[in-house]
Amino acid sequence: MHSVGENAVKETVFPSQITNEHESLIMVKKLFATSISCITYLRGLFPESSYGERHLDDLSLKILREDKKCPGSLHIIKWIQGCFDALEKRYLHMAILTLYTNPKEPEKVTEIYQFKFKYTKEGATMDFDSSSTSFESGANSEDIKKASVLLIRKLYILMQNLGPLPDDVILTMKLHYYNAVTPHDYQPPGFKEGVNSHFLLFEGDPVNLQVGLVSTGFHSMKVKVTTEAARVPDLENNLSPENSTTQIAHQGLDCDEEEEECNNHIQRMNFVYSQQSSESSRKKRKVSEPVKVFIPNRK
Repeated sequence: MHSVGENAVKETVFPSQITNEHESLIMVKKLFATSISCITYLRGLFPESSYGERHLDDLSLKILREDKKCPGSLHIIKWIQGCFDALEKRYLHMAILTLYTNPKEPEKVTEIYQFKFKYTKEGATMDFDSSSTSFESGANSEDIKKASVLLIRKLYILMQNLGPLPDDVILTMKLHYYNAVTPHDYQPPGFKEGVNSHFLLFEGDPVNLQVGLVSTGFHSMKVKVTTEAARVPDLENNLSPENSTTQIAHQGLDCDEEEEECNNHIQRMNFVYSQQSSESSRKKRKVSEPVKVFIPNRK
């Protein structure tokens, strides 16, 4: 398998063509790493020195790099590389980056970034959650690139327009798997077995932002952001109104298509996440969490 060194995070110019699963995998990894880099950069979680610069069309992208002066950047790069491992094996279903403020209450969150992945027989996709453009398999590489640039562009616009985070935040990342294919004892590097909690409490009034979907015919990746409504001023005017597929909906974390009976809803002070109804006898979905959470030094 393609080894994941720091270059996999640094090099973000997307492949010029996607004709097989290997090229698709590289594309999805880059899209995921670029998205996480964008979020951490524009949410002010790391100093400038933790990023390199890459260009994508007219966009100047800040990409996380291994910064010896900022051990935290190594933390997040390790998480990204753990996700790469699970993507290569086609185990990863969702990577959920959550920010919370009280070390004793990691389930009480203030911001959520949800990446949902699917794999087709031909290959996989990355889902920044959206009803927007998705492509049939055998999609034209130019269209895939356009969808990828659109997703990153929308993410940048969204991040630039969100109000600031609370002063003290803690980051963690929960990985959910496709249980049917993932070995019970599998853990990607940097992760340990996590608690599959049935709910997340949201501090404040949550609003869901569908960012986009990129599908290569091998993989799809969908991205969704849940944040405090007060952080989203006048959003409609900021997100390209002429082509706005960003929807704001009060709904919970995505549940599985195959587990439609799950009952997801957000209450005003209460972001409820239920993988299955309580009477369901399904075994819980396997979940991983990082070996260590990350507390940014944003002073």
